[in-house]
Amino acid sequence: MTASSPAVVVFGSLHYDIIVKGPARPRKGETVTGSAWNPACGGKGGNQAVSAAKAGVRSAMIGAVGDDDFGHTLLDNLAANAVELDQVRVIDGAASGMSVAIFDAEGDYGAVIVSGSNLQLGQSDVAQAEHLFRAGNILVLQNEVPDAANVLAASAMKQVGGRVVLNAAPARDLSPELARLIDVLVVNAVEAEALAGGGEVETLKDAIATAEVLAQSFPVAVVTAGGEGVAFAEQGGAKGTIPAIKVKLVSTHGAGDEFIGVLAAQMLQGESVTTALSMANQAAALLVSSQR
Repeated sequence: MTASSPAVVVFGSLHYDIIVKGPARPRKGETVTGSAWNPACGGKGGNQAVSAAKAGVRSAMIGAVGDDDFGHTLLDNLAANAVELDQVRVIDGAASGMSVAIFDAEGDYGAVIVSGSNLQLGQSDVAQAEHLFRAGNILVLQNEVPDAANVLAASAMKQVGGRVVLNAAPARDLSPELARLIDVLVVNAVEAEALAGGGEVETLKDAIATAEVLAQSFPVAVVTAGGEGVAFAEQGGAKGTIPAIKVKLVSTHGAGDEFIGVLAAQMLQGESVTTALSMANQAAALLVSSQR
């Protein structure tokens, strides 16, 4: 791949993760005894960029880290996974983003993120990465950086005819300015409930109904329903569901990001929405059953 090859361009978050394993996630005021902990490189943006690169396409990251140990480790991880990192800004005096994720015995988790340097993404980062915003590329966004920064990046990509995928995670209100720039919206059950303003998404039937509601506002809406599978609806067009692949769960950590990275990579290579979603579904199932 060369600098002129089509690329998945990820604009977003980089976090240094501290992962803690315990019998259960603590309730309010409770202390539980964990069994192990380990560090990992993450942030939805970083994870998705690595996933796209592993799927065999050119992957470029636009982000920001602090000039600290966490930041240097995050940069090393991107480089080790063949992600282009020339547009990751190192900010003197800023703390890199980080998170603490607590896993229970079943492999599910809850997390707290501290955004740090990710909150400083903005106009200068978009301007300096001008060469990455071009027709044929796919821009991937998440909700771990300011909405205004996402608007700037999405506007730059749409102006040149590129496509924009938003993984609207974690859940928050989307500005009208950002919403109208999105080609593909991807949300999990919790995020879908928040954006669609409807009932709970617990089954594939719920997911497809919610995807149809969201497709009234977005060209393509994708709703992932965890162990149930994934549903999608195109505005005024096709819709469908893909059942989950039954596997032995090791950990759900990073499954959504793996899904997004592979989805974007498949779209970049010209696959249909249905094929791209099927491939992404398979990749996420492999990750949660192996945590390779």
